[in-house]
Amino acid sequence: MQSRYESSPKEVAGMNTESLRANFLIEKLFEANQVSLTYTHYDRVITGGVMPVGEAVSLPNYDALKSEYFLERRELGIINVGGDGKITADGEAFLVNKLDCLYLGKGVQSVSFESIDANNPAQYFLISSPAHQAYPTRLMKKEEASPVNLGSNLTSNERTIYKYIHLDGIRSCQLVMGLTVLANGSVWNTMPAHTHDRRMEVYCYFDVPQNQAVLHLMGQPQETRHLFVSNHQAIISPPWSVHSGCGTANYSFIWAMAGENQLFTDMDFVEIPSLR
Repeated sequence: MQSRYESSPKEVAGMNTESLRANFLIEKLFEANQVSLTYTHYDRVITGGVMPVGEAVSLPNYDALKSEYFLERRELGIINVGGDGKITADGEAFLVNKLDCLYLGKGVQSVSFESIDANNPAQYFLISSPAHQAYPTRLMKKEEASPVNLGSNLTSNERTIYKYIHLDGIRSCQLVMGLTVLANGSVWNTMPAHTHDRRMEVYCYFDVPQNQAVLHLMGQPQETRHLFVSNHQAIISPPWSVHSGCGTANYSFIWAMAGENQLFTDMDFVEIPSLR
């Protein structure tokens, strides 16, 4: 498990591209039969991915957590962005297809991941935060996620938002999680941009076509930075940073948050003319 420390706006203002990528970009989420995790010191969130190919892969424990098992004091949100899969939690099996979400609460001791077809493996994106209350394990299929259509092709941001873990959906202690699918011909996400100083966020980009990329914007609104992000890569967004992007083709992304509250609408919007 890698570790990423917090960076202040002053530090980020002096970072070159290499430093920005080293601090905020997670380049490899999915490697065959491995759990690839990054521990961030933003709200002590752990994020990453697992891709089981031909065998079950168990969620390990880590010495850095100083716990008896991974979810002793944590909760976990999972979204599958690959082929059909199965997750077994404390002996209970869940079929998790593409764009389905599974929530595992504090106290779940055993978790294993499988793919139904090794030639089309499941790819599970994971996010975990500390939890001080136990909520029940729950699977939500994509069709249950109350999709909302937003944006317009006139502003190149026609998109569908699926909300899974939130106050009116799957209940959690801290986590908020969902995903956005951009329509054909639309490329902008989260514009107008926003910050929320009360929560950190992670963006996981997926279904980015081959040889295409997303130009991800980050940094303070008056001093933005950018990173080119490829398919199946993730960006760690500090609470003080904008998080937005524009692709060279349409794509999808998972948004996942943890922090002081779970209000989906808790956003400090930034007017487009004020961005720098």
